[in-house]
Amino acid sequence: MINKKWIWTNKRYPEFFYDIHILNPILLDIKYHQGLLDGIFRNISSEDIDQINLNLLAIDAIDTSAIEGNILNRDSVRSSIAKKLAISIEGNDSSTIHTNGLIEFLLDAIINNQKQVTLERIFGWHNCLFPTGYSGLQKIDVAQLRGPDEMQIVSGSYIKESVHYIAPPRSRLDEEMTRFIDWINNDSDLSIIKAGIAHLWFVIIHPLDDGNGRIARALSDLILTKEAKAVIKLYSVSSAIKHDIKNYYSILEKTTASESLDITLWLQWFLNTMLKSLKESLKSVQYVIDKTAFWNLHKNTVLNARQKKLLNKLLDMGVDNFEGSINTRKYAAITKTSKITASRELKDLVDKNCIIQCKGTAGRNTSYEILLCD
Repeated sequence: MINKKWIWTNKRYPEFFYDIHILNPILLDIKYHQGLLDGIFRNISSEDIDQINLNLLAIDAIDTSAIEGNILNRDSVRSSIAKKLAISIEGNDSSTIHTNGLIEFLLDAIINNQKQVTLERIFGWHNCLFPTGYSGLQKIDVAQLRGPDEMQIVSGSYIKESVHYIAPPRSRLDEEMTRFIDWINNDSDLSIIKAGIAHLWFVIIHPLDDGNGRIARALSDLILTKEAKAVIKLYSVSSAIKHDIKNYYSILEKTTASESLDITLWLQWFLNTMLKSLKESLKSVQYVIDKTAFWNLHKNTVLNARQKKLLNKLLDMGVDNFEGSINTRKYAAITKTSKITASRELKDLVDKNCIIQCKGTAGRNTSYEILLCD
């Protein structure tokens, strides 16, 4: 492995270059969809913006963690966001030390995007990610650069291990981080492309024991919100990455496991992923608008606490989640009531035009979905 060439072994590193002609069509498409989102946000209420922010942040927090194999409880994440942003949500506080730290870190990158990025700030984020000093069962060095051991990205069993990447040695980290931080704080080249380069470059350096991917993605978000002059999250790149996780790691490996400084392939993938996230965000934003319209329509509809809980659950999850429907068994489980009561209250919701029976379902297999306003 000593003779293996990595991107940082090139004598001209980090003089990355790319073919802007390949990237320009994607950049134009991104700008178009950003304009659509901006237009929607200018014409909705502050309450809707709060709900959109809550939903997108929750998705982002859950998915950036899931990329690294950490599965978070959705209600805990939403509780942490609601506390931090002073947004009212139903239910008891179910936040944890881990979700509180994660949200504090993600929000700092977005809301304080004008603040200088420093090594101390990155260490603060790292501490938020690992408040107990452990990554799973393993104790790690928190809020400091990694130790002298070689940093390898590997897969497979111990006997048949495959090394995908080896990061620069510890002896180079101080110089590497100084150069990276100076570059990221220089706003003369502030752009969407810079967000993609920041992500890649931080992963190349891999300066920390763990959490490098999450911090790399947060640095991208910092640059994207700074470039857009925004302090709220309009879309989740992490969510789009999670849904294309195999290509994410494949493109990273192709880019880093070579001495070539041409990062066009990585930037092309990153920008296309960002475009996907913008399109998904437009759907999510529209759903929040639909949710508001739903409750405006039913503001005088008489519903009991269980029915309201069920409807909010469905609306919060979205039509494309929760398998898109509800049935008697699910209703009984969510509201902690009997199946007889669940069946009766579901029929009542149908009669009040809150839900509608799904096509092709009947009898024991009858299921229902939210009836949204046209």
